[in-house]
Amino acid sequence: MTQRLAEEWRTQSFIFFLCVLHSSASLCETKKFMPQLLQYYILIPLIGFLISLILPRKKEKLISLTVITTVLIHSIGTLFFIVFWIKNNCETIDFKHLVLYKSPSFEFFIDYYFDKITAVFVLVGSLLTLLVAIFSRFYLHRESGFKRFFNTLLLFFLGYNLVVVSGNFETLFVGWELLGISSFLLIAFYRDRYLPVKNGFKVLSFYRLGDICLMLAMWMSHHLWHKNITFSYWNDVNLVSQQFQEHFPAAIFIAIMVLIAAVIKSAQLPFSTWLPRAMEGPTTSSAIFYGSLSVHIGAFLLLRTYPFWQNQWLITGLIIAIGLSTSLVATTIARVQSSVKTQIAYSSIAQIGLIFIEIALGFHVLALVHFAGNAFLRTYQLLVSPSVLGYLTHDMFFNFKPNNTDRKGTFLDKISDTIYVLSIKEWNLDFLLNYCFWKPFKWIGGQLNFINKTAIWIVILLSGIVGLLFIDKSSGLVHVYFPLFFALVGLLMVLSVFSERGDAKRAWIIVSVSQVFTLFSILFNGEIDLRQIVFYLSGTTVAALVGYICLQKTKAIDNDIDLNNYHGYGYEQPWIAFVFLLSGLALAGFPISPTFIGIDLLFTNIHAHQIILVGLTALNFLFLELTLIRIYSRVFMGQHKKMDHPVAFKSS
Repeated sequence: MTQRLAEEWRTQSFIFFLCVLHSSASLCETKKFMPQLLQYYILIPLIGFLISLILPRKKEKLISLTVITTVLIHSIGTLFFIVFWIKNNCETIDFKHLVLYKSPSFEFFIDYYFDKITAVFVLVGSLLTLLVAIFSRFYLHRESGFKRFFNTLLLFFLGYNLVVVSGNFETLFVGWELLGISSFLLIAFYRDRYLPVKNGFKVLSFYRLGDICLMLAMWMSHHLWHKNITFSYWNDVNLVSQQFQEHFPAAIFIAIMVLIAAVIKSAQLPFSTWLPRAMEGPTTSSAIFYGSLSVHIGAFLLLRTYPFWQNQWLITGLIIAIGLSTSLVATTIARVQSSVKTQIAYSSIAQIGLIFIEIALGFHVLALVHFAGNAFLRTYQLLVSPSVLGYLTHDMFFNFKPNNTDRKGTFLDKISDTIYVLSIKEWNLDFLLNYCFWKPFKWIGGQLNFINKTAIWIVILLSGIVGLLFIDKSSGLVHVYFPLFFALVGLLMVLSVFSERGDAKRAWIIVSVSQVFTLFSILFNGEIDLRQIVFYLSGTTVAALVGYICLQKTKAIDNDIDLNNYHGYGYEQPWIAFVFLLSGLALAGFPISPTFIGIDLLFTNIHAHQIILVGLTALNFLFLELTLIRIYSRVFMGQHKKMDHPVAFKSS
């Protein structure tokens, strides 16, 4: 099977180069083939990723060469493509590739888009990934997670390319999700340690909040345009201006949701604290993710959506204010950090804040140059940071000279000391976000122990089924309150599991059943196509069943899978851990099952004026993925209880 995949991979690569060479024969033929070539930006990393999955874990050289060859072919193909694209006067390419679902009112399709923004991001991403892959071959030699790292690196590369060549929100969201899960896996790479797993989950929680903002932007965009549009649709300035004038609340809602998603992804204020926590992963992953590529995706999102919000002074002002405040605060924090990786992280955040300002002011060429320069610089700094740290430590021991501490205690000195202390504490941003956002939901979940009783949700479930069969859904009372009731019940069930400390099997059952109530809320909200229900349930049902079987097999080891501790069963049962992770992601709507499209279909059945209903549903899906990943982390990651391998306690 390995040989067959390798032959297919070589055949696809050969076709790619043949197309490029053939397209050079004439500019006319080049124009004809170039849209078709965009799919190879996705196929090449996808085929390389699938091959790397089945390679033996001990074959380090084969694994690394497969990854390096994949990225090298991608880089060479990118250079050829950009050369021919420039010869064609840099014409924008918009290519509708594949329709996954179509109905009279909804169409889910994959669309590719190529312009100067895509060209810069693809080229920089390909070159930096190649450099990091070559560096990692030696840096991670004999590391127990060598294969796991390179698998995840290619998964990230696939998601990154999907984002930067996407032509619509749906395609972008697929890549966006891949970036999120690969981030979690790389931050928690040292899964026998407490802090990497904890910080990986913390970063994922912020990423998931950005995911939900994008989902809400897609939902409102569908109601604003009454169809699934591509980004090229926004290039019509008159049409966009008219929509803003006629539907200002809906349009400004889309712009704000996009802005929040971009701010979170690029670690701007007040979400800046997740970036230094992400440095718990290997230095090479920190370089490619949080120094150069992934952290700039927020800037890419603003560049791609710029035609939509460019004439709205409110959005422009918010972007400038966020970028400026982030640059100032991140600079003060970077100057007082004791960790070199944390210093680099906050320095990168400060530069991205300036890039946000450049984008808002319309200096896009400058922003692209700034992005490329910052990406290459941070990658270099992070890769050499271990060596620099060693040199500085040596210099500190042999050439240390204390600073002059003579100070007069003036007002300016007091201001300086205040800023210093605040910067040491990172301006308490982490505490504020945790106290104001996550803690209230954890507290609510802790008060809902009664929901964990089986009889409660069985009664509510049966009442929902009876209601669907016998109650007239056209009634105004039913149409208004029943969707809200079942959406609230589903959310409360998820929150109860979010703070669960008991048995993982029971938690899994409750969170699986909660999605039935989410479906009930949509069914009571109006008529829904049977195919849409099948799309949603086909993924969730299989995922729930497979996940339960995995937990049952895990519990049979020593009858202990409570969520109060980390168990680390992934050491003994790596395949069960892998299958359970896939089940959790499928249940949460990750793009590996029909549920991914099903969730989008459910949102389209929520009307634009139903703000409370869409809010409850969005919160449900926000905490759903976090709850499922929390169960996975507690059961299969962390320090193993048997102590038959090297143990790392609460330190990184």
